[in-house]
Amino acid sequence: MNILVAGGAGYIGTHTCVALLKAGHKVIVVDNLCNSKAETIDKVRQITNKEIIFYKIDVTDEAAVDIMFSNHDIDGVIHFGGLKAVGESLKKPLEYYYNNIVSTMVLSKACIKYGVGRFVFSSSATVYGENEVPFVEIMDLLPTTNPYGETKVMSERILTDVAKAYPGFAVSLLRYFNPVGAHESGLIGENPNGIPNNLMPYITQVAKGELKKLRVFGNDYPTIDGTGVRDYIHVVDLAEGHVAAIEKLTEGVHVYNLGTGRGTSVLELVKVFEEVNNIKIPYEIVDRRPGDIAECYADVSKAERELGWKAKLGVKEMVRDAWKFENGK
Repeated sequence: MNILVAGGAGYIGTHTCVALLKAGHKVIVVDNLCNSKAETIDKVRQITNKEIIFYKIDVTDEAAVDIMFSNHDIDGVIHFGGLKAVGESLKKPLEYYYNNIVSTMVLSKACIKYGVGRFVFSSSATVYGENEVPFVEIMDLLPTTNPYGETKVMSERILTDVAKAYPGFAVSLLRYFNPVGAHESGLIGENPNGIPNNLMPYITQVAKGELKKLRVFGNDYPTIDGTGVRDYIHVVDLAEGHVAAIEKLTEGVHVYNLGTGRGTSVLELVKVFEEVNNIKIPYEIVDRRPGDIAECYADVSKAERELGWKAKLGVKEMVRDAWKFENGK
């Protein structure tokens, strides 16, 4: 298939491009590079020895997206494009609502116009709000704790309504948890612009001496050690989940959790990083971050049952590969 990957120069996007190319698909990437770099596309080419088409386009630009769709025979879309920092979304709600929702509307509109029948959406576990864990796909979506999560809920609803109105438009909503790690080559990984929003690049930058210490946001949660618990998933496993989703997509709307089904606390992750890489990570406890919940992990049985997909890599591989990437930069 010819797959359009929106936000394909980013962290999860690049790994998914590698997985798609290795599975025999052709890939067209569109990205405005607001949180990524164009050279990551060259790294994908280097890893796969395959060509990839790249457009520097903002997918909220309807005219530019329309031209691109008219120039290519696209079979499916995987939509990663959007802003993704929980804390930042509380400070910049308008930017988040505009970027994340308009991009979904523009891409789905182009799909309907050009007869593209497969749409995989990069959603998030944040849509579950403060439900009880483990999160299951059939749960009612509770109010999320931040604008970022709200944009994911609203985008899911938009795509669900579009699929109902246009029966040939099949949608897979992938609610994933906390991606970490990097490609085993060390060529691509999580490389945020500026101060990281996610835990793992924060840890690796402390390990490298670029930051003095890790800030742990709260140690008074009702968890094993008081720090937040998350379902960390290796980005390579997550990428394979996207390939399975677009290949096996059938008519209607399908919702899948992509995680490991296991929760790991912040301090547990730090300890595994220290043990695997033989590096001490100094840290300090600071106030809770607004919008964060105590615990978040997935029930992943549906994805295994319907997509034949299951995460294979554990926390040790995640911290090993993340450090290899950081060291190779």
